[in-house]
Amino acid sequence: MSDLSNISGMKDPVYADTDAATGGEEQAVPEEGIAAVVAIQGYEGSFHQMAAQHFFGKKTGVICCATFGEVVKKALNKKESDGGVMAIENSIAGSILPNYNLLQKSKLKVVGEIYLQIRQNLLVNPGIPLEDIKEVHSHPMAIQQCLEYLDQYNWKLVETEDTALSAKHIHQHKSKHVATIASTLAASLYHLDVRTPDIHTLTNNYTRFLILQHEDLAEVIENANKASVSFHTDHSRGSLAKVLTTIAEGQINLSKLQSSPIPGSDFRYSFHADMEFDSLHQFYQVIKDMKALTEDLKIYGVYRKGKHYT
Repeated sequence: MSDLSNISGMKDPVYADTDAATGGEEQAVPEEGIAAVVAIQGYEGSFHQMAAQHFFGKKTGVICCATFGEVVKKALNKKESDGGVMAIENSIAGSILPNYNLLQKSKLKVVGEIYLQIRQNLLVNPGIPLEDIKEVHSHPMAIQQCLEYLDQYNWKLVETEDTALSAKHIHQHKSKHVATIASTLAASLYHLDVRTPDIHTLTNNYTRFLILQHEDLAEVIENANKASVSFHTDHSRGSLAKVLTTIAEGQINLSKLQSSPIPGSDFRYSFHADMEFDSLHQFYQVIKDMKALTEDLKIYGVYRKGKHYT
């Protein structure tokens, strides 16, 4: 890497509740001792960083970006990063549609995925008891996820830009009466106490993160069993049904089908498809058949199904 001025090299934070993983195949990770540097949206201590560390290892450095568009730009720069991590959907809130558009316009390849359970915690400066808390600062989404817990107390709720940034601020200001809602990684990075763990209302709340790399860095992944593709048809009657029938007859599981408007068109749509399969031969045979039925088809990446981390 030629420009590491805005990279945060990470220590090895202690995880109390984020090491368990179930399902999926083993992820491809760099050799022991070799730290990757990846672009993420948000600040140090964010769930994006947790996803990056689960995939690349805990020594992973991060380039913190304000927007997902910036993540794509940084991930495309081979001299600056080894790739990027981008949230693509949530089990409660659904798809992040602008990120599908960013993926479509970029030349990045999907090389993996991570499913991360979103676990929110009440964080305070060391030694601060619950009775001293007067305000809770965090991102509005995090506050909404924890209202059942927060309603027990007469605390002022203050919406902020980012969960991890709120954790950083209460650490910097040594706040004695302000708590935040954030991850255990943020607690470790900013030396905060987890006053109350797992204060979120819904426990089955997972975000799916895509691992992206420049096409020149993306390597062939052995034992791949999942792919992300984009296609559009001529929009004649039954054209989409023919494509879906081809996928089904090829014994491929269509785990995701997301439509997106084609920019500049008159209400025409392209489709993002996540496809799960048993063999690469099976997948590429279906792709060959799909090409005969579509006007355009692009493979974003062929990779292994991701683990679920709690």
